[in-house]
Amino acid sequence: MTASPAHFQDFKSAVIDALQINYFQFKGRAARPAYWWFFLFYFVVFIALEVLGIDILSLIVSLGLILPSLGAGVRRLHDINRSGWWLLVGIIPLVGWLVTIYWMIQPGTPGINNYGPAPTVPTASTTG
Repeated sequence: MTASPAHFQDFKSAVIDALQINYFQFKGRAARPAYWWFFLFYFVVFIALEVLGIDILSLIVSLGLILPSLGAGVRRLHDINRSGWWLLVGIIPLVGWLVTIYWMIQPGTPGINNYGPAPTVPTASTTG
């Protein structure tokens, strides 16, 4: 497991984790908030660049974000105790996309699974 922050309660910490700490990390687990906050970041950046019509910059950003996106997806699948190779199901149009989304919204395996200890997400009782 990496030295990534244990809590992903906000957008900023999830994006920093994916882009700085776990840029090329395919081991460990990612909690749902960490994955979905990073997905939102990627989506907003991509749409903004497309709307602005900056095609070359959009391509460069997409290429630069492919590794953190794949890493976040693999770590998210690890959190539900699935191999990261299952991410390839998303290649199948429609059915593969729906299956992938279904897996990504599932709660993680509590405790330790084959891919390490559960990432912790703060609750109202732990945040003070």
